[in-house]
Amino acid sequence: MYSAAWKKSATILALTSSLMLGACASQQAVEHAQATADQALSLAQQANQKADKAAADAAAASAKADRMFQRGLRK
Repeated sequence: MYSAAWKKSATILALTSSLMLGACASQQAVEHAQATADQALSLAQQANQKADKAAADAAAASAKADRMFQRGLRK
């Protein structure tokens, strides 16, 4: 009797420990995924800012080219 109760307690302890360790690994995985997502979002925002600047630079260059073309037509 005593041996059966001890084995049952040991089994429950082992299962509980396994579940707790699994939960810790899952929490670490979630934290890692969140950190990766945060980094990706930051990089995407930086890329968006660079793209906006490139578009503005292209528009300015286009306007300058148009002005130069118009000056050439007046000569």
